[in-house]
Amino acid sequence: MENTNISVGLDIGTTKIVALVGKKNEFNKVEILGVGKSKSLGVHRGVVNNITQTIQSIQQAVDDAKLNSGHDISDVVVGIAGQHIRSIQHSDYITREHPEEVIDEDDIQELIQQVYKLVMLPGEEIIHVLPQEYKVDGQAEIKEPVGMHGGRLEANFHVVVGQVSSIKNIGRCIKSAGLNMANITLEPLASSEAVLSYEEKEAGVALIDIGGGTTDLAIFKDGIIRHTAVIPFGGNVVTEDIKEGCSIIEKQAELLKIKFGSAWPGENKETEIVSIPGLRGRDPKEISLKTLSKIINARIVEIIEQVFLEIKNYGHNEQKKKLIAGIVLTGGGSQLKHLKQLVEYITGMDTRVGFPSEHLAGDTQEAVSSPLFATSVGLLMSALEDTKLEEEEEASASSDDENPVDESESVKEVAIKRKSILDRFGEKLKEFLDNA
Repeated sequence: MENTNISVGLDIGTTKIVALVGKKNEFNKVEILGVGKSKSLGVHRGVVNNITQTIQSIQQAVDDAKLNSGHDISDVVVGIAGQHIRSIQHSDYITREHPEEVIDEDDIQELIQQVYKLVMLPGEEIIHVLPQEYKVDGQAEIKEPVGMHGGRLEANFHVVVGQVSSIKNIGRCIKSAGLNMANITLEPLASSEAVLSYEEKEAGVALIDIGGGTTDLAIFKDGIIRHTAVIPFGGNVVTEDIKEGCSIIEKQAELLKIKFGSAWPGENKETEIVSIPGLRGRDPKEISLKTLSKIINARIVEIIEQVFLEIKNYGHNEQKKKLIAGIVLTGGGSQLKHLKQLVEYITGMDTRVGFPSEHLAGDTQEAVSSPLFATSVGLLMSALEDTKLEEEEEASASSDDENPVDESESVKEVAIKRKSILDRFGEKLKEFLDNA
């Protein structure tokens, strides 16, 4: 069953791999047609460390999604995260040869390409160059310089850097699973598309995506991404602490965390006890819920303090950089009881839990609209946007053939024609993979 309007988002996480098949309905909401989910066996802290197991997990998730949706899957939009991702701020400029002519897309591309030439640490490559504000002949705070006159074009950039080997390994897994990588996007960006509103990005907001292996941070202000960071700890470390602290097996530790876990020890009384079945004829083990929440609290406080340090490094205390919309928590780890209160207590910032449900059609199954699937929904939205852009380009190309465009093309049309930042990002990464 073929349908060109159908797209697929593939989230390769540390604990789970999710394939979401969907399309846009008549109300411009995302309709989920099929969900495939498998346990992620070959990924550690967002980085592939076992190619064979990762390929098998991807195939299982994709096969499930095919079965559920009844659609064949070939092209996927993939998310990239992991402890190897870091970001830097950089300023650069070009002096234009013909200042009497207006600034066009070629000038912006020249400036961006110049940033890509920055020398990084061995094994690292610039994978993402995001222009923030521009300056034209010293005039600051320009968001769109196309169509302006000026000799010196300057910009502040948010530059994302990653290990080429890690990116290539993801590419190999996708290819070996019999899939084509239509595009690749930063997972914190995908999550932000799914759970943040435009007003929040404008006011200033920090998105904290607590996954299994990593905690991703993305800070937005004035509608522009300002800072990204990956903390190499997530929900799995909490489970590991419970396993060690209570001397139980991992499966039991995970169940304890989900069913009885709390990030706030004061909520539990000393008398609250849960009984865990013993191994092979051994007596059941009794665990105090207060002890459990103390173990969880210690690790969660450590993670949140590291994230808060990144928020302070961005400059949240400065008036101009203040994050008025506070913090939005998402990802599987955000479902931990009393986490919102703990984050507010540590940071002193307004906090809410972000659900991707506002972008989903009304009849979507409840499981998909949980924070656990925020990244997957964001990747699917990115895939649908790419499909829409391709269709519009094809339509405009065919109409251009019939009606040649007048030379005096408006500034607005030039801006619309500009490739999205994520497209450029995807192309850059595809270059890495093709050269693998």
